[in-house]
Amino acid sequence: MPDIDFAQVVLVFIVLLFSLTVHEASHALTADRLGDPTARKLGRVSLNPIVHVDPIGTVLFPLLAIVAGVPLSGWAKPVPVNVQILRHHRRDYVLVAAAGPASNLVLAVIAALLLKLIPVSPVTLGQANVTVPIASMLSRALYINVLLAVFNMIPIPPLDGGNVIGGLLPRALAYRFDSLIRPYGFILLYALMLTRGLDYLIGRPSSMLLSWLR
Repeated sequence: MPDIDFAQVVLVFIVLLFSLTVHEASHALTADRLGDPTARKLGRVSLNPIVHVDPIGTVLFPLLAIVAGVPLSGWAKPVPVNVQILRHHRRDYVLVAAAGPASNLVLAVIAALLLKLIPVSPVTLGQANVTVPIASMLSRALYINVLLAVFNMIPIPPLDGGNVIGGLLPRALAYRFDSLIRPYGFILLYALMLTRGLDYLIGRPSSMLLSWLR
């Protein structure tokens, strides 16, 4: 059995939990600002992770992935959106869908800037060194948020990228796209995962973004 660094497991889980919380709260806040109070009434315009946690997607899967050392995967409870009461139905739904990945990119940029601003001092005998753990946390936050942004923008519903594409396509084509792809969205994602297609779709864009931010 491989040695498990429990401190790193906790660190990665906390960063992922915070990142998923910001992602879902951004969906909820954007929908509320654009005329749909559904998520706000359910308490989802919040940075309290408890209201966004999915026991399987936010806790079980990520912890198993972290402990096993396999690519990190996870999700939170989807934010309910009533498209019909958004002020501009299709346009605003695109903005709501894009708000989640956009929030992760903002977090990644903040983490990258802080990494450049905070000097990582060497360990001094007899003195506590707080900069190394902070730098480790920020590095994890940069990587995880880039990964979440890229993954969620894959153009397969129910991912945010699929919802963005559906809102940008002409109405008739969008209806066809949604009716053909959405029922099989999770099957397509699992197929991509099993064939390592996700590595190609996520790996290259993530590497490019990380090279720009580092």
